[in-house]
Amino acid sequence: MMPINDLLIVARWELILFVIGILFLPLTFKLFPIFFDKGYIFAKILGIAIISYVIFVLGITHLLPFTGTTIFLVVGFFAVINTLILKKYWKSIIGQCNNWTIIVSFFEELLFFLVLLFWSYVRAHQPDIHGLEKFMDFGFLNSILRSTYFPPRDIWFTPLPINYYYFGHLTTAVLTKISNIPSFITYNLMIATLAAFAFTEAFSIGINLWLLLLGSKKIDEVFYRQGILCGLLTGFLVSFGGNIHTIYSLFSGYSAANPVPFWQMPFAPSSFPNAYWYPDATRFIYHTIHEFPIYSFVVSDLHGHVLDIPFVLLTIAVLMSIIFNFNLPAGGQVKNFKNKNSLKINPFGKLRINAERSRSIKNLKFKIPLISFLLAVMYMTNAWDGAIYFVLVALIFAYLEFIRIKKNKIDNTTNNPILQILPINKKMHNFKYFLLDNWIIDLFIGLFVYLLIIGVGFFLFSLPFNLYFKPFVSGIGIICAPSFLTNIGKIGPILFEKNYCERSPLWQLFILYGFFYFWVIGFLISIRKTIKQFNNLTITDIFVLILIALSTFLIILPELIYLKDIYTDYFRANTMFKLVYQAFIMLSISSGYIIVRLISNIKRRALNIVRFLFLIFAFCLLVLVFIYPYFAINSYYGNLKTYHGLDGISYLKELYPTDYKAIQWLNAHVKGQPVILEAQGDSYTDYARVSANTGLPTVLGWTVHEWLWRGTYAVPAARIPDVEILYESPNLEITRALIRKYNIRYVFIGDLERQKYPNLNINKFNQLGKIVFQMGKTKIYKISF
Repeated sequence: MMPINDLLIVARWELILFVIGILFLPLTFKLFPIFFDKGYIFAKILGIAIISYVIFVLGITHLLPFTGTTIFLVVGFFAVINTLILKKYWKSIIGQCNNWTIIVSFFEELLFFLVLLFWSYVRAHQPDIHGLEKFMDFGFLNSILRSTYFPPRDIWFTPLPINYYYFGHLTTAVLTKISNIPSFITYNLMIATLAAFAFTEAFSIGINLWLLLLGSKKIDEVFYRQGILCGLLTGFLVSFGGNIHTIYSLFSGYSAANPVPFWQMPFAPSSFPNAYWYPDATRFIYHTIHEFPIYSFVVSDLHGHVLDIPFVLLTIAVLMSIIFNFNLPAGGQVKNFKNKNSLKINPFGKLRINAERSRSIKNLKFKIPLISFLLAVMYMTNAWDGAIYFVLVALIFAYLEFIRIKKNKIDNTTNNPILQILPINKKMHNFKYFLLDNWIIDLFIGLFVYLLIIGVGFFLFSLPFNLYFKPFVSGIGIICAPSFLTNIGKIGPILFEKNYCERSPLWQLFILYGFFYFWVIGFLISIRKTIKQFNNLTITDIFVLILIALSTFLIILPELIYLKDIYTDYFRANTMFKLVYQAFIMLSISSGYIIVRLISNIKRRALNIVRFLFLIFAFCLLVLVFIYPYFAINSYYGNLKTYHGLDGISYLKELYPTDYKAIQWLNAHVKGQPVILEAQGDSYTDYARVSANTGLPTVLGWTVHEWLWRGTYAVPAARIPDVEILYESPNLEITRALIRKYNIRYVFIGDLERQKYPNLNINKFNQLGKIVFQMGKTKIYKISF
């Protein structure tokens, strides 16, 4: 059982999220009028994104400091805005709601709290903010919390700002300030919150995909129950699902260093789980990374790809709302599309809507800038996702343009921006009609205008971040480039490097993604007749097919190219990691819908031997996928036997007890971000523990990380001897010069400093400053100038 104190902390955190969601409900209702739950659960993350972004802009422009007062002013402002929206659209909002809207919304809130409580309880069995990249993530969070204005400072490379995507950490900092809960607890609460968002947002997408399938037809109670099943299944697949790599738990002799197909290994169910280790499912293909959400929640690095999950699902939901609202009957067939209202574009690219256009299409006036905003938020949280979902946006709008062209007679004075500006003369007459008759050109023109507007919006929304961010990708490499190209080396940003030739065996891709494509193939077979007659496909099916197509592309892409970073042996690891992570999410959403669709079709037919075998095989696949959390949670959290609480730095009491007290003293007595000197060390070690746990910048922290962020090893390497001189040199003048160079205000001397610098010269610091903290051999000096 969770102690009452921890339970009250979780309840306080949930209350804040609930209030933010309620405040942004009017805006959310206007965004998702066609959703059966009116997008209830998305109000929370939409509110967090907007509030955090406004605070970010106010801080980066130095208009208002990052304080609790500023946050409450911003929250109050949006409370007024949403109140005005509610007042203006009260009747339409109330008219959209029915008993099922209330029931589903309440159920989503209950699910959110239960998942939040579950993961808070799980994290409390191993709450340590220690290991993997937790120091980096916790350091970002603490640096932001100490910031008066933005950009936040890089704790490991004073005085430069963070050169990484940190917007997700900013949202965590905003919630930390609102809640007034210490960051060493909110770090763990945020992990639980992300898991709760992943489950409930996926649930909302799943249930709405299913219920919108019927369109305007009357939905009976059975269909609602199927919708709830679809939502739950989608939620479980996105946030708890693994892959069928768990089948190796039934076989003996597995080697992570040299994996072989399971059908070539001895079948040993009696010795289950055969020393199965859950991380192997994310490092299965040689020299690559292919994680998925449940693994991220278990290992609990508060990294950009995890922090972005709620924004990713919100973006998918918004695009889903657009495709259903584009003057199409909900879930109805393409052939029912009405052509009387069309989107006009003037020569200057400004969108205007015909008076006859339906109210739903008018929402594009707001949804297009919202898409730009969400793309910017995803980019600032996890840069790859901004690019990935820009492609999804392009696919959705390409489809909508295709439908517009297919079903509307093109008017050469209104529908084509190029035709509006072409001079009317004999010479151009034939060219105009060539454009009118060529639907592909018209499609690309319409799509270009949409993407241009979205792109400009993205540029403006991300500009405050980009002013202080320098991308650290140095080119796009071609995998297994032929020798005549490797001899050239590069053409512009395209790289042709020798010995960069690794591709994934098909059998390994089958292990990782076979579960999804089993359902995808079954789905394609079931709709094969309607695919041939495109007009008979439902919008739901088309949306799912778009997600499947993009996911497949993302899985194939790292077999062809890689984005160049500092890693040589693992040259395509990050590329595969970032791409297939999103493929996993989209395929999980698609599979949740497909599973219910196929099984409901089978229930309506006679059960023959083929369908029976299909159901048995499907059940086995589901077991393999959903058994992954059993392995992962029990392994990482010690079978949930020992409850430690939510304090993420309590481990320091045993590991470095005097350092723990010193860190507590720094957090209690040092304001702002003065520079503190501590031992420099390699990444993924306990070095840089002071800067990470306090948010105080140091001269140099994790060297490899700074190498990645600064683009070259020479930049951080130059500081390594400086830190050594600061600790070991007996020369006061040289030491004093370096102290001035880096503007050092505090010097930390603990166990790791003594280990790292055997010739540590402590006496000189007595001349350069005074001891402000001492416990055992751990000392903190405050430097005097």
